[in-house]
Amino acid sequence: MKTRFSRRDFLKLGGVGLVAAAGTAAAMNNVKPVHGSHRLQIQTPEGHDSLPGAGDVDHERNGFDPGKVLYDFDYGKVSTLPNGQTLREYEVLVINKNIEVVPGIEFPAWTYNGRIPGPTFRAKEGDRIRITLKNGSTHPHSMHFHGFHPGNMDGVPGTGPGGMIEPGDEFTYEFDAEPFGLHLYHCHVFPLARHIAKGLYGAFIVDPKEGRPPVDKEMVMVMHGIDIDFDDGNDFYAVNGIPFYFQNHPIQIKVGEKIRIYLVNILEFDLINSFHLHANFFHYYPTGTSLTPSEFTDTIIQGQAQRGILEFTYKYPGMYMFHAHVTEFAELGWNGMFEVTA
Repeated sequence: MKTRFSRRDFLKLGGVGLVAAAGTAAAMNNVKPVHGSHRLQIQTPEGHDSLPGAGDVDHERNGFDPGKVLYDFDYGKVSTLPNGQTLREYEVLVINKNIEVVPGIEFPAWTYNGRIPGPTFRAKEGDRIRITLKNGSTHPHSMHFHGFHPGNMDGVPGTGPGGMIEPGDEFTYEFDAEPFGLHLYHCHVFPLARHIAKGLYGAFIVDPKEGRPPVDKEMVMVMHGIDIDFDDGNDFYAVNGIPFYFQNHPIQIKVGEKIRIYLVNILEFDLINSFHLHANFFHYYPTGTSLTPSEFTDTIIQGQAQRGILEFTYKYPGMYMFHAHVTEFAELGWNGMFEVTA
């Protein structure tokens, strides 16, 4: 009889017991501990658990770094069509890839271009988008974009050859980038929950033709979960692929800098996700389809596939936390720090 290993067990066990239990889950589910086990929780002298996530994963071995994903906007190969329209061309490869998500534990992911999330595509409203998807994996996959496009470019089984691309095959999706706003894309092959939970998703930004007002720094944050033992429940939560990353690597900003965050929620197996900013408020633009913010707040909630743009400035130097305002999500990886300097 198999023993169920829940996300709450990760929190209760701590330290060596956590890694040992993860090893048991690995034996049952082909999740492999890698290059030695590290403690995921440490004990304070008073006997209280500190925040999990001590130590770091091998980002070079993973092939991507969440801190670089934060600022990585892919504008494609740019040219001009005979009608004067801007053409942006992209190539995307789907591959199976083991990713170390916490020290000592690998997750057998399905990826766009070898990373979680996939590339952040960026264009201006009205640009022509041409994306060639090559399936180098062992399962059929697709790309479904939120936004306007013809039915045969929807990336859903039954809509045409782009709805289910078999291993070794390829398909080119082509459409105009509209409407302006913050969108996303993901695989739409069934079972849909598994294809999303395994890592096949990313952000798609369409800027207004006139552009957005300038800011000092722009960042993309894709919120998601990681189901280590494949029981349709998340064991870890993350932004840009790796739990605890921004706890271990605070984001550097300066007092007075205007920050814009493109925030996307693609969390599977939980109904909602959230973002809370400490000691500050932000202007929030739901879906980014208006240049006028809907509210001034410090916490927002998003369902799956909801997204929005946050803009804020810090008045004082210091270390400031940001995280999901669901305690369990924060303790299991979805938390980080802004280090604000003068």
